[in-house]
Amino acid sequence: MAAITNTLPVLSPDGGLSKYLREIRSFPVLPPEEEYMLAKRWQEHEDVDAAHRLVTSHLRLVAKMALGFRHYGLPLSDLISEGNLGLMRAVKKFDPDKGFRLATYAMWWIKAALHEYVLSSWSMVRLGTLAAHKKLFFNLRRVKAKLHILDSTELTHEDTARIAAELDVPEDQVRLMNQRIGGRDSSLNAPVSSEFAIERQDLLVDDRPNQEVTLSEHEETTRGNALLAEGFKVLDKRERDILTERRLRDAPLTLEELGVRYGISRERVRQIENRAFAKLQSAVKATALDRRGSLEAMA
Repeated sequence: MAAITNTLPVLSPDGGLSKYLREIRSFPVLPPEEEYMLAKRWQEHEDVDAAHRLVTSHLRLVAKMALGFRHYGLPLSDLISEGNLGLMRAVKKFDPDKGFRLATYAMWWIKAALHEYVLSSWSMVRLGTLAAHKKLFFNLRRVKAKLHILDSTELTHEDTARIAAELDVPEDQVRLMNQRIGGRDSSLNAPVSSEFAIERQDLLVDDRPNQEVTLSEHEETTRGNALLAEGFKVLDKRERDILTERRLRDAPLTLEELGVRYGISRERVRQIENRAFAKLQSAVKATALDRRGSLEAMA
């Protein structure tokens, strides 16, 4: 089919619709008997000339269907190109012995190609892959026009309920799809002011932690850990172990568990814990005062 693509009329991106429509009208509509014979020639012998005549005779069908998708704001030349690709896929798979015309079969392939192009071009984020999502996307505009609310970006509860009933889908899906259709992708480099050199990205809030706060918290944690390590030096091995297991673990051991470990009573463990904590507090305060005095002397 690549050879056929290179010989088809082309609609330029900058216009020329009338010229393109005149060109494709020059290709005659095939009578049923001739269409059947051409389809058989392609099916049985892969006759490219036969396939070319089948494609060109249906270009006006593609143009008509593509024009129905212009309201999505996409270039008409791209819509027609995608529709033509769908038409060629239809010709490639068409079986004339099924008893129906090529146009009847091709329109589904053309529509599928147009749907896929619109969905892929509408947003960098996929709007939905399920058939129900695609159906809602392409029918929402039609139903809104029917209800005379086509220009409404926000739907009322009543409008949402009416659309959901019309399309037989949940109301929350209607609200979500309406928001996504109304919110097209925009560039972060898009200018927001003609007077000042400000882009959209310049106004975005940076949700990362403040560097000064992060540095301050890091220094405070480091200082606290250093004071704690210094304070632990005044405790003996058992006091350090009991205080660590009781005060510094995510899942502290019970008094009874530590009593079993050291062969002492629960009450004795509690007394050692309290005494060790008091000694640690005193040592940390003393170390902090000493360091503060040293800093003041240096200043």
